[in-house]
This record gives sequence, C-alpha cells and structure tokens, in this order.
Amino acid sequence: MIGGHCDTDSEWRNVSSQKVIKVAELFAGVGGFRLGLEGYHNAHELQMRMPSAGPFKTVWANQWEPPGTQTKQFAARCYRAHFGEQSVVNEDIHEVLAKAQKGELEIPDVDMVVGGFPCQDYSVAKPLSQAGGIEGKKGVLWWDIYDFLRLKGPDKQPRYVLLENVDRLLKSPASQRGRDFAIILSCLNKLGYSVEWRVVNSAEYGFPQRRKRTYILAQLTDERWSLENMLSGGLLAQAFPIAELSPEQMSSIEIPDDPFVATEGFNKGGKLSPFMEAGVMQKGHASTCKIIESYTGLRCTLGDVLVPDEEVPEEFYIESEKLSQWKRLKGAKSEDRINKKTGFSYRYSEGSMSFPDSVDKPSRTILTGEGGRGASRFKHIIQTKEGRYRRLVPDELDQLQGFPRGWTKTGMTDGQRAFCMGNALVVGIPHAIGRALAQSIAQEQL
Repeated sequence: MIGGHCDTDSEWRNVSSQKVIKVAELFAGVGGFRLGLEGYHNAHELQMRMPSAGPFKTVWANQWEPPGTQTKQFAARCYRAHFGEQSVVNEDIHEVLAKAQKGELEIPDVDMVVGGFPCQDYSVAKPLSQAGGIEGKKGVLWWDIYDFLRLKGPDKQPRYVLLENVDRLLKSPASQRGRDFAIILSCLNKLGYSVEWRVVNSAEYGFPQRRKRTYILAQLTDERWSLENMLSGGLLAQAFPIAELSPEQMSSIEIPDDPFVATEGFNKGGKLSPFMEAGVMQKGHASTCKIIESYTGLRCTLGDVLVPDEEVPEEFYIESEKLSQWKRLKGAKSEDRINKKTGFSYRYSEGSMSFPDSVDKPSRTILTGEGGRGASRFKHIIQTKEGRYRRLVPDELDQLQGFPRGWTKTGMTDGQRAFCMGNALVVGIPHAIGRALAQSIAQEQL
C-alpha cells in the first residue's frame, strides 16, 4: 500500500545503478522504516511485493523494550523473522552506545539514520560550556540518537537523518510550548544539519488510516537554502505535495545555539507553540507555516483492507449481550467523578464515537490497545454484511499500517500483534520520503 495505491503490484523502480545508501534503523520495532525504504520482495511468503524507494540498504538496527513491559522482545523476534537472525541488535541502545564508545562493540559506518523515537522529556541538564557536551535529563532516548549521530566524529557523521514522532512533539511540553522541538532543532543545528519537518496525516495522501505524525528529515549540505522556497519545494513537499504558499503565511523562528538555552527560555510564557505543521531550518534560522495538502491520487479506506468474513475467527465477533457495553463506552458522556487519590470531584465529559466504524472512510488511528476481547472506547468495530459486529483481526491492522498481510504473524498473540501495529508507522510515508531523497541523490550523481 504505497503512495495511496491499494493494490500490491506496484511498479518496481530500477535503482541498481545508484550508489548504495547504508542505513542504521534505531527503535526499529517490526521494521517499518526498513520495509518502506528497501521494499519487500518475498511474494511467496506474504503474497506481496513492495517496491524499493531507492538504493537503501539497512546494515545495522536496534530494537529493545525495557524490562517490566509486557512486550518481552517479540518485536525484535518479528524483525529477525523477516530480515535475518543477525539483522537487529536486541539490547538497550544506551548500553550499546556505551560499549561502542569504549571500543567494545563495532557499529558500521552509515550514510543515514532512521527511527521512530518515543516522545519523552528532552530537556538539558547543563549548558554546553559546563557539560563538555550535551547532557539530557534521565538519559532519555533523543540523546541516544544525538550520541549515535556523533559517534564516529564529524568526518564519518551520517549525511541523512529521518525521524518520526507524534504530532504533539511540536507543542510539548504543555508548560513551555515548543521547547522540546526547539531542543531537537538546536542539537541538529550543532551537528551541522539542515532540517525539514512536516506533520503528515496519512489519510490525506491516500492511505487507509487517519494517522498524524511528525517527520523530521535532516541532511548535511553545503547548499544555501531559501527557507521560503524549501517550504514549498523541499524534499518533504516533493514527497507530500501541498497547495501554493505565500510569504504572508510563513513565520520566522530563531533556534538557540545551545539546547540548554532552549530548555531554560524558549517560548517561556507562550500559550501556543511557534512551530506549525511544516517548517525548515538552516544555521539556526527557521521558517514555519500551516499547509493544505494537495493530493489527487487514489484514496483507500478501511474497507479496502478487510479480510473476507469467512476468514475471521469467531473470537473476534462481539457477543450480542456485550454490545450495550461497547455502545456505552463509545457514546457521549457527561458525569460527575471523584479522583480516588485526592477526593477532588469534577465533571467529566466526552463526545461520542462512531459505532460501528465506517468502512467507506480511512480508519481512525490504531492504538497499542487495539487487541483483546475486552470492550473499549478506542478499538475499532465494524458491522458485517450479515449484521454482526466484530473487531479488526491482526492481518487487517498490519495492512492499515501498510505492512504486508501477516507481517506480525510470527508467534505473537492477538494483543501483541496489535501492540506492534499501534507503535508502528504507515510504511508508505518513509517510502515516499525515501523516493524523493533517492531522486535528489541521483541528480547529484549525474
């Protein structure tokens, strides 16, 4: 399901003559970035061919779930099932980098780093003048990305970086809107990167799921950018076209040179984040704007990924006596509640959700709790032609994210497969970005 196409016989791109782009995939999950960039050619195993975005080759990957979670490394096992037993390092990335810095472990040189990193606290404990480098609070995962980028020194620094995060990254934290993203941009600027960012709603570009995520594309370049031109004509705009922009729509932002300065003062007291859904930054100067998508291709819906009813196990159907519970959870509410810890009473309100979900539109965003029989406000429910109600099966969740049907069928439970897809990305998004990047690199090589 690439670029909004619902069929699985997408045309192949001839990339054999281009120089290989070596990739490291961090926070790899079940391989969404790798699949989107490299494609998947085993039509016999999963009845699907997915084209390559360009001459990308993943040479190193890391996936690790912290102790105490229920995941027990099954995402890494899924990754290995598709890409090989030695395809992923299943250890804490912080510990892996510590070993690499001591020379106890070798990480290969790469041209590109990709990853969907968790949204946490990105604040900085000390200014650069005192830290001898940047020190993040709590050792959170952004700083592992930062350490990975500078691991080999400036001469071997990866040229390209492609990252994915939730859309609220641009607004976090609530107490200092935009601070976290300013810290990330400051770090990338310190390393010499020029940056494009974009919030992409996959449904607006033909995919069968409404999923909004922030994508960050950074590159080392000697080209002097016109920020305004890059907003409307950069690689992200090539991958995901937008309506024409005017200078009046664009706002300028100055990014602090020191991430500590961003931590302490960026937009302090501001009620809104200055970062909008699209933007570019070079040498600490940023320009940002709102955009309107401009897409004229095929559009897919939830119904396009549904398996035949006869293939759905009985356990996914909702018993008639439990339907009222599902309807209540999805219905509108306005009720008095009491906080169990503080005793504080308050009025809780929420709107209604569709019941059942429409199969003629893109689905809602898949969440990690999509699996399991228990009634939930957020799980998808559809109605069959016979009038019965059912949950989505894991094969449908795989396909809503653009993975081949059965991608997570590697020994996981229903709940584990749903957890993986709730954490995954829409594979066609990095594919489209990779295709635009590969074309740009090919032009440089002419």
